[in-house]
Amino acid sequence: MWGLGILEDVLRYHVAYSLPKGHDRMVVAEALDFPGVVSQGFDLADARVMIASALEEMAQMLLEEGRPLPVPNSEASAPDADLVELVPLSVEAGVSRP
Repeated sequence: MWGLGILEDVLRYHVAYSLPKGHDRMVVAEALDFPGVVSQGFDLADARVMIASALEEMAQMLLEEGRPLPVPNSEASAPDADLVELVPLSVEAGVSRP
């Protein structure tokens, strides 16, 4: 019988938020140390939910492809951002065992 071993760890990625300016009505969120993870929301709370979901989806895709997750960069910064914060990512990777 095959079991499923679960590896759990928590990584924290830097996310930069750009608040609406002028005619823009959306808050844009970008993971600075996880390439390709960008999202937006109607307000800051919505953007936080959306970027967390985008991080989870991208991480799951990389893991399914057997690719490593990016290592969080403690020096990640975005001088033009209105806010930068650490966003946790819960990672679960299943490993089949006999």
